[in-house]
Amino acid sequence: MPSGAGIGWLGTHPYFSRVLAGMMPVLESADVQLRLHAMNREASVDTVEEITANATLGVLLADTTPEMAARLYRRCRRVVSMVPTAAPVPGMEADNADGAYAAVKELYGLGRRRIAAVHGPADNPCATSRRLGYRRAVADLGLTAVEADGAFSREGGYAAVLRMLESDPRTDALFVACDLMAAGAVQAVTATGRSVPRDVSVIGFDDSIAAACSTPPLTTMRLPVEEMAAAAAGLLLDGSLVPGHRQHFPVELVIRQSTEHHGR
Repeated sequence: MPSGAGIGWLGTHPYFSRVLAGMMPVLESADVQLRLHAMNREASVDTVEEITANATLGVLLADTTPEMAARLYRRCRRVVSMVPTAAPVPGMEADNADGAYAAVKELYGLGRRRIAAVHGPADNPCATSRRLGYRRAVADLGLTAVEADGAFSREGGYAAVLRMLESDPRTDALFVACDLMAAGAVQAVTATGRSVPRDVSVIGFDDSIAAACSTPPLTTMRLPVEEMAAAAAGLLLDGSLVPGHRQHFPVELVIRQSTEHHGR
């Protein structure tokens, strides 16, 4: 399961609860037990051995690096990753890069020309793909890349956008690589006396509860987490895994009030 210290992520980050929500209906029909493990990026050999030794049907990796996924896969071939992963490891893959590209094009279509991005952690595969999609979009549209890092947290998004608006006050749109960061970004925009979406349009990523509960509610790119988790659990249950298996999932734009559509 996800990397990090302890299990505080389970109650504070909407992504992981969505993973569980997708898995549980599939597992309810089988006589299996679900065990949760939290690993840091430098998990010891003993930790890897413990996880793989106790895996009966297999291991679903909600958020780990390709390197860690490959380590686990060498010890247990019943592994599926929910994020972009090493070539031999079976994986569920969302169109993260194309989703980021579509978000920037949506902002461009609204007339925004100073479109900045707040990215996730450099070692997170989904964040890396979204970063690449943003950079490809601004290059294709002839725009200047304006970028900051926000660590996939509300606080990180808030701090990053405060700094960004101070150093580049012309920014009129934000692509933010997860909804938690985007909620913080909206708060930062408001704190500087600007308005969302009048002065700065904001698009997040995930379509989590954080998007619906933001003020204003966030336009976002919907990541089909529940569907991906259900498909991964199904593969583990029926034992149909093959090396390098990939199942692809589209990412869709969900329009809410943080872009200008509702003001037209």
